[in-house]
Amino acid sequence: MGLTMRIVYVNGDYLADTEAKISIFDRGFLFADGVYEVTSVLDGKLIDFTGHCTRLRRSLGELHMSLSLDDDQLLSIHRELVTRNALVEGLIYLQVTRGAADRDFVFPPADTPETVVLFTQEKPLIDSMLAARGQVIRTVEDQRWGRCDIKTVQLLFPSLAKMEAKAQGGDDAWLVRDGFVTEGSSNNAYIVLADGTIVTRDLSHSILSGITRKAVLECARKLQMKIEERPFTVEEALGAVEAFSTSASGFVSPVIEIDGHTIGEGKPGSTARQLREVYIAEMRKAAI
Repeated sequence: MGLTMRIVYVNGDYLADTEAKISIFDRGFLFADGVYEVTSVLDGKLIDFTGHCTRLRRSLGELHMSLSLDDDQLLSIHRELVTRNALVEGLIYLQVTRGAADRDFVFPPADTPETVVLFTQEKPLIDSMLAARGQVIRTVEDQRWGRCDIKTVQLLFPSLAKMEAKAQGGDDAWLVRDGFVTEGSSNNAYIVLADGTIVTRDLSHSILSGITRKAVLECARKLQMKIEERPFTVEEALGAVEAFSTSASGFVSPVIEIDGHTIGEGKPGSTARQLREVYIAEMRKAAI
């Protein structure tokens, strides 16, 4: 998808993207010293905005960062960007960094103004090719840092992992540590056992606490599906009857192949399809 002119938000101003500027001394650029959130937009409304704000505050707190904007102000900015960009379906990206200061590993003074950037991205979320076809996954050794639960902007390794998967003919990577799947390059990972049990890794420092993950598991519980939150091995995944991932941009995305092994019947399974339909319906009802 080519770039088109957008109105973006930078530190209190709404600007054409070509006019937006950030200091070369910004710590997000120099140290990846920042956090972010991505909120889905359907029918011009925000999906699970409160959940994203809650996780943003947690990430900021874990890194001892401040944000002068409250949740109501963030909501207003998101809605303004939807309006100014006539966004019907897609994403809004929010990034907060520790601000600009002379390059030093030591944090700058606490009163250093943070940098806040938001921009929109048009993207088809409902009519997803990957959701219809099913993803092809390649496993990659998880070499990320130990605090994957913080949604930081240091995304180089997930990018490298995704590129490695693509080089092997896959759509995405599932990361593996000590033989167990942690999560996808930018999503949470799940398998479905022969008895219908959904298995996904339990929350810890090893994975991101996905906002979509939480909502999809709530949908599964309402559908009286059995859930086990625990680690699972690559071997267990290869023997599963279904697999899928969840994310803000992919919702529920079925997996049909892992490392050359066909999963189930080699097509999107009924559990993933049902959860995707129910999740989209529930999120549309709750969108703001």
